[in-house]
Amino acid sequence: MNKSVVVVGLGEMGSVFARGFLRSGYTVHPVTRDMEMQDVAETLPDPELVLIAVGEADLHEQLMKLPEPWKDRLVLLQNELLPRDWQRHNLEPTVISVWFEKKKGMDSKVIIPSPVYGKHAQQVADALASIDIAARVLADEAELVHELVLKNVYILTTNIAGIEVGGNVGQLWDEHRLLAESVALEVIRLQEALTGQTLDHQGLIDGMVNAFDGDLEHMCMGRSAPVRLQRALMLAKQNDLSLSMLQRVAAL
Repeated sequence: MNKSVVVVGLGEMGSVFARGFLRSGYTVHPVTRDMEMQDVAETLPDPELVLIAVGEADLHEQLMKLPEPWKDRLVLLQNELLPRDWQRHNLEPTVISVWFEKKKGMDSKVIIPSPVYGKHAQQVADALASIDIAARVLADEAELVHELVLKNVYILTTNIAGIEVGGNVGQLWDEHRLLAESVALEVIRLQEALTGQTLDHQGLIDGMVNAFDGDLEHMCMGRSAPVRLQRALMLAKQNDLSLSMLQRVAAL
């Protein structure tokens, strides 16, 4: 077996996965900002996996540049992912919904096990297990869509509600539940438009609360919260959705 892995983007998250693959016996080949994927692919055309670990804003640029030999061994981990993001590039990646946090100078903190689906899912899960990060392999793409939507509901609800009230997720649910539920329901409506599916509203809110319980002190509002809100409103406009609660928060 070819035991080489390419990691594109060696920020905090990419470095965690690189460490897991190294611990699992792979040779890790990093691709940094000053390198071209095509140049690396010419000397390494047949890696076992290619993990794209750049931020959401840079993802589509990287997917457009993806060398042809790497396309069938792709792994994605970005927040706010949905099938539309890889389908527009005619790709069928392995996808992980990351439920652990990694900040500079701190160990990884697991909130709940991270679900992963695709033909390389077991390799990804095993690599994370080697560094004590829990992951679970999903049975089918329908489960993956549910898990991606759930993560989006968690991220967008906490970030957007956090713009108004700050604090952590435990405080959000205990003290501002009506706000949290109102934002979550609008986020779910947006996810329905983006996936073209009717979603289980209560099941998604229950899943969000389960994730809250995994780390009640997780802060609601990250530095990217205003950008996430504006992106959600832009997508809502593109899909002829009126999201009054999100618009109200944006006007604060």
